[in-house]
Amino acid sequence: MEMAVDIFRLTENLPKKEDYGLTSQIRRSALSVPGNIAEGFGRKHTKDKLNFYYDSRGSLSETKSHLIYGHKINYFSQIDFDYIAKNIEDVWKELNSLINSLYKRT
Repeated sequence: MEMAVDIFRLTENLPKKEDYGLTSQIRRSALSVPGNIAEGFGRKHTKDKLNFYYDSRGSLSETKSHLIYGHKINYFSQIDFDYIAKNIEDVWKELNSLINSLYKRT
């Protein structure tokens, strides 16, 4: 959830022309990460949980892609980019650990 909040704050000052472009895309993908984790947590069966965690990981990849694009076109500073990219990597590792532990149960 912290990463989604950070993304929201990072995108507050993007140009108005990006409201329906990058701003909307990166915010939605970032918010999908904790949303899918929460939905997976609420599922009873391991396979259902895994599907939501895989979706979360996909949204995380999408968020990273949008972040890279924003950085390449100079919307995001190097400091902001590095900070969010590090958070994404941390979430990626945690998600993979969770997925791997559940996958062993199936």
